[in-house]
Amino acid sequence: MSLRLAVSPDATLLVIDDEPVVFATVERFAQGFGFTVVTRTDTRAALAELPVLRPDAVMVDLRMPEINGLDVLRAIRDIDPTCQVILMTGESSVDTAIEAVKLGALDYISKPFDLQRLGGLLTGVRKSIARRERLLQADAEMAKTFAFCGMIGRSPAMQELFDAVRRFAPHVRTLLVTGETGTGKELVAHALHTLGARPDRRFVTVNCSAVVEALFESELFGHQRGAFTGATETKIGLLEHADKGTLFLDEIGELPLAVQAKLLRAVEYGDVQRVGSLDTKQVDVTVIAATNRDLRADAASGRFRSDLYYRLSVMEIRLVPLRERREDIPYLSAAFLREVTGRLKRPLIGITAAAERTLLHAPWPGNVRELRNVIERACLLSDGKMLSERDVVAAMPPGLDTPTTPPGLTESALPAHAATWDPAFLTNAQRTQVEDALREAGGNKAAAARLLGISRRSIFRWVKRLEVSKPIAHPEEE
Repeated sequence: MSLRLAVSPDATLLVIDDEPVVFATVERFAQGFGFTVVTRTDTRAALAELPVLRPDAVMVDLRMPEINGLDVLRAIRDIDPTCQVILMTGESSVDTAIEAVKLGALDYISKPFDLQRLGGLLTGVRKSIARRERLLQADAEMAKTFAFCGMIGRSPAMQELFDAVRRFAPHVRTLLVTGETGTGKELVAHALHTLGARPDRRFVTVNCSAVVEALFESELFGHQRGAFTGATETKIGLLEHADKGTLFLDEIGELPLAVQAKLLRAVEYGDVQRVGSLDTKQVDVTVIAATNRDLRADAASGRFRSDLYYRLSVMEIRLVPLRERREDIPYLSAAFLREVTGRLKRPLIGITAAAERTLLHAPWPGNVRELRNVIERACLLSDGKMLSERDVVAAMPPGLDTPTTPPGLTESALPAHAATWDPAFLTNAQRTQVEDALREAGGNKAAAARLLGISRRSIFRWVKRLEVSKPIAHPEEE
């Protein structure tokens, strides 16, 4: 029975050996498995070319004159963790084979080649490539499934947000959106406008933190010609400009107190009076305000008008920070990667598991906006087919690459020698926490992952690694 696969030659196999006689055999054989074969006799030159060649697999001789095969393996794993490496040698050694596998080699094959065994290894590489591409495609499709008006999330917090937007949008006249910087407050405002009663009307944005204080009143309400020095023409304000549409007041906590009183009247009654005019105009505007400050506390201390706060917060939506919905990070990352690679024309197809772990455990003080920026910088830095852990860490600002313990898995459960959090370091105490979460979720792994604040993919990996194989009792059965 032939091991050859009927596949197109869209995978690259790099062969590094100081005996060119090997090349002809490997090239002739590997082409039948859909590989384009590239050969090199110089290890240093081959490693230098690796980011350009981007091979899917490498076969390297263990006894190279300048750099031995194990060191080449280490270098390849550092440059491109997704590349699969097969070591070749004429002197078989069990100890060397074990060391090679520990370092991440796919396997170890002796010369002269057992072609049946080599065929099995190449088949495994092709299947691994196909499986990885299917998983990446599934992640990308899943990200689309969880998209809503430009926002992405499968976490309970985001599903509740999407439901609130759907309920509020047809009826909202004034609404306050609160949340930390970078959580997507403007996206929520756009969604409310799009799903509202007048989506075809204007959506006007005012960044209250960027307007010079002396010009606030003129910007919002407009002015008459000659109303003040420099007012050479009559100008309508943004409230009039947004008539019959939506006015989004971003960072409204920065609005001067003097302007807040006039804004309250405009919100309450639709009255707009231009600077320098005795007349008022009527406008019909949906006002959505957003802030990263605690406006209730500001109102209590007199830094913000309490009557305006209560008028704006008749309906309020609070956005949770990214650290409280970490299960959304893989889907957000996949969506950002797809958007950035398409725009920058980068040949990246996904994110490695190690890079995903780094993203999952970063503190993200800048929330979704910061995650997107990191993905974009990592895409620009990467030379491989997938974003590696090294790419992601290099793209992070100082301090962001410091991992945090996921919610539900306490810091005390980590061994003292663990430099970074990783499922491999789970102790008995952590195993108990995972089992307790599964028990509380009635055996439902997705629900248990939400309880622990981790991704669904991670819970499956943990259950397998921890060998949590005993039946999980449903709470009512205990």
